[in-house]
Amino acid sequence: MEAVAPLVAGIAVISSILAFFAFFGPDDGKSKMKKRAQAAVDNRRAELRAAHLGKDKKSVKAEKQLEMMKGALEKMKMEEMISSTELRMKLASAGWRGREAAVRYLFFQLAGPPVLALGAFLYLNVLLKPVGWGMFEYSGICLIAAGIGYYLPPILVTNAAQKRQQEILRGYPDALDLLTICVEAGMSIEQAFNRVAHEISGQSLALMEEMQLTTAELSFVGDRRQAFENLASRTGLPQVRSIVSAMIQAEKYGTPMGSALRVIAQESRDERMSKAEQKAASLPAKLTVPMMVFFVPVLFIVILGPAILTMMDL
Repeated sequence: MEAVAPLVAGIAVISSILAFFAFFGPDDGKSKMKKRAQAAVDNRRAELRAAHLGKDKKSVKAEKQLEMMKGALEKMKMEEMISSTELRMKLASAGWRGREAAVRYLFFQLAGPPVLALGAFLYLNVLLKPVGWGMFEYSGICLIAAGIGYYLPPILVTNAAQKRQQEILRGYPDALDLLTICVEAGMSIEQAFNRVAHEISGQSLALMEEMQLTTAELSFVGDRRQAFENLASRTGLPQVRSIVSAMIQAEKYGTPMGSALRVIAQESRDERMSKAEQKAASLPAKLTVPMMVFFVPVLFIVILGPAILTMMDL
């Protein structure tokens, strides 16, 4: 036992030294902190995605499909497009994040035209077999199918982004009021975002997800301004951008954030009231055509019908 104790102590000392150099090795502290922050944000995004999709990890089949798509794009020298910040922000506005979303989008945009063109050609030749069609008609239909295959992915992304923005706008007014109350109650902006995200989940899951992602970025990313700007870029809404601008200015100049949020909340209420008044004022003009088409003929029939029937009996 007396010989084993020095051996254990020596192993412990050597392990401590190796751990020290492993932690403070070639990478400096900022690089390690940046990696840890990015890993934390990525983990948070993965948790949110799993919570919404109801699954813990991708299936093996989906993983193989993704690797196949990625390999095909790499053979076509499209790594730069996959890493494009503009493309990732465009997909993020539709709720699709990460490198895999960019891979799937580019693959379907490139594979869609030849696949649909080939499908249209086979359909015409095998199933439909139109009489009297020549090469011009076949080529035209195939070109139309190829165009649909190329423009369909951007249209789907734009449609998904618009639906997501509408969902965010449904919960935006209440979220803004709750955020103002939390900040004026003394909460930090991270705590306020996290609290509001849980409270607003019943109205807008998309807004809850964006606020929780911002909470993760504020907690771990060093540049808080970048975290706010990421929120505005992901949503693409001017209402959210106004909040982001107010919070960035409050962080920069040290002004009370609660006062800035209260001003924006009041402006948001005034804007909603103005839009409601505009819709109410436009109702008479919108109802003119339906009344002329549907109500006026029925009214004439009811009023003049008995008189016409009486005259016909005479």
